[in-house]
Amino acid sequence: MADVEYLQSMLRLHPDFPKKGVGFLDIFPLLRDPIAFETLITHLVHHITSQTIPKSLRKKVDVVVGLDARGFLLGPIIALRLGAAFVPVRKQGKLPGECVSATYEKEYGADTFEMQSDAIQPGQSVIIVDDLIATGGSAKAAGELVKKLGGMTVEYLFIIEIMFLKGYQCLDAPAYSIIQHLD
Repeated sequence: MADVEYLQSMLRLHPDFPKKGVGFLDIFPLLRDPIAFETLITHLVHHITSQTIPKSLRKKVDVVVGLDARGFLLGPIIALRLGAAFVPVRKQGKLPGECVSATYEKEYGADTFEMQSDAIQPGQSVIIVDDLIATGGSAKAAGELVKKLGGMTVEYLFIIEIMFLKGYQCLDAPAYSIIQHLD
């Protein structure tokens, strides 16, 4: 079984969560299984080193940005494997020091992400990581934070993409997802 099919087989669908009519794809079974987790990280790092970096201007990744909260589970490991820094994007009021912020629309109103203002230096190459892309609002906000600090987003990485929502269309750089979910 190829790695994509293996990873997809490990996901669990929870119907009517967090609300009726929504099917929630749970990535936590991947993290509970050391072989699946290693397969996931290796797949993402291989994609970055074989596809993303060769196509990038600087031929390297300086910073991996992880979105609150599941991006925190993947981002530091990927950053470590690439020899890059890890930078968290958190919900407003959760980071100390001076921060830049970006607001994005959610299903029931707006939310705000923040990043520490000294986290990315002008000209650095950045990859943004999260578990899932749906409408793309939170990933887009993270990209705006990178841009405010002068960084260059070279790619957005996701485990799962909800295809019919076309969230990648609002992003300012290419997006890669391991699993394309149709529902």
